[in-house]
Amino acid sequence: MNAIRQILATTDLSAPARHAMDRGFQLAAASGARYTVLHALHLGPLDTLRGLLGDSGAQIGQRLEDAARDSLGALLADPAHHRGVAASLRIEAGAPVDVITASADAEDADLLVVGARGEAFLRHGLLGSTASRLLRCTAARPVLVVKQPPHEPYRRVLAPVDFSPGSVQSVRLARRLVPTAHIVLIHVFNVPFEGKLTLAGVDQVAIHAYRRKQREESLQRLHVLAAAAGLEAGQYSVLVPRGDPAQQVIAQEQEQDADLILVGKHGTELTEELLLGSVTKRILNESQCDVLVVPDPRRVEHTPL
Repeated sequence: MNAIRQILATTDLSAPARHAMDRGFQLAAASGARYTVLHALHLGPLDTLRGLLGDSGAQIGQRLEDAARDSLGALLADPAHHRGVAASLRIEAGAPVDVITASADAEDADLLVVGARGEAFLRHGLLGSTASRLLRCTAARPVLVVKQPPHEPYRRVLAPVDFSPGSVQSVRLARRLVPTAHIVLIHVFNVPFEGKLTLAGVDQVAIHAYRRKQREESLQRLHVLAAAAGLEAGQYSVLVPRGDPAQQVIAQEQEQDADLILVGKHGTELTEELLLGSVTKRILNESQCDVLVVPDPRRVEHTPL
């Protein structure tokens, strides 16, 4: 079992990003991983004014960097935040997503930690634009999207399973990240062609028997998957509800008192915009707890964890 070696958290100095930074400290303290906090200093708007500002434009940029370094340095030195972890601080100028991806490669980060929203967040609970773009552009690395203040370590992980090739690897990753948490494996099923069977006049008793068979087979497959992922009895439980996958996962988040949801990037499309499946997008946007987004192993040549 590979240990987590390097965690990279990003911050734009907003309160949600501070929650992400604090969660990173908590995970680093528990795992013994090296920890880096990154701030992308976006000076693009200032660049357009350099012609008018002259040398003062460079001076303003330097003042902004100094202010960010002082603010973050104070947070990293505060025992209320650092939990005994000596974090490194990086401040890089450039567009946030470009800076983050380049820094993740430079640090060989096993895990990226990002706040769900930043200074400029979208309404209706949607992810901030930086977090959303980062999820689409970091195909090879797990991304932890932090939505809540980290008052305590993760206790219950809700792990939707579709029995795809990456399911076992995703559960193993969650186990490495939060080894003491209880993992709830959930597979949301629907009976194939159930609507057509009804239209064809198939007896409802037969359809119910078909549903029961599908559910029993799914339960058995979940236990097999748990064993393959190295989970032992008492470390996990299983759920097999029927219905819309995203809706059921969001409902079970509350029922199971989950504080972390494990979801995957799906598909093999070449366009990064298509990497996040519709179920993953809904869970990211509508769930209340933190979400760990795991890359599709079919698209990853090197898996950090």
